[in-house]
Amino acid sequence: MAKEVISLQESVRLDKKETIVQVAQRLFSRFGLMKTTVDEIAKLARIGKGTIYYYFRSKEAIFEEVINKEFAFLKEKIQEAIHKEKTPQRKLRAFVLTKMLHLKELANYYSTLYDDYLEHYAFVEKARRRNVDEEMAIVQSILDDGVGKGIFFVKDIRLTALGVVSALKGLETPWAFESDVPDLERNIDVLLNILFKGIESRSA
Repeated sequence: MAKEVISLQESVRLDKKETIVQVAQRLFSRFGLMKTTVDEIAKLARIGKGTIYYYFRSKEAIFEEVINKEFAFLKEKIQEAIHKEKTPQRKLRAFVLTKMLHLKELANYYSTLYDDYLEHYAFVEKARRRNVDEEMAIVQSILDDGVGKGIFFVKDIRLTALGVVSALKGLETPWAFESDVPDLERNIDVLLNILFKGIESRSA
């Protein structure tokens, strides 16, 4: 019985914390970190301001939780898309397409990566490094798989991965936010065709 009571209490705590995060995520997406207040989060969540501070030490701590949640969502979607594909070429396409399709849903995470006014927050710099490291790891793994199967010819996998990741950074805004899905897919196919023609072996 005692274990059941503890489990119920833990469930209530998790529900309140998740409610705070969900409400804050919507407010941050609409108004940004600077213009969103803890009072607004508390009011919309129908939770006392003191309760919010029980779970989070500051508004910035809530924002950090939100971007961690969005990062985990994007990472999961990318991994799911990649695992569904059989060839390195299709895996790389799945990575690029999934990333671009979901970025527009993740306004807070995107803001963390690009908005200059957030630069002085330590957790923002950490999130930016994590983003680059994660994308580098994904692309390097796909390239390494392609080289191992004799599909890609790449002398320096890390340098090639850096080139791909860097190129995609410059294309995120026009592709993710200004292109519809058919145009986005067509653009990705054109870009990858240019890339593959340069790295595919003659026997591929």
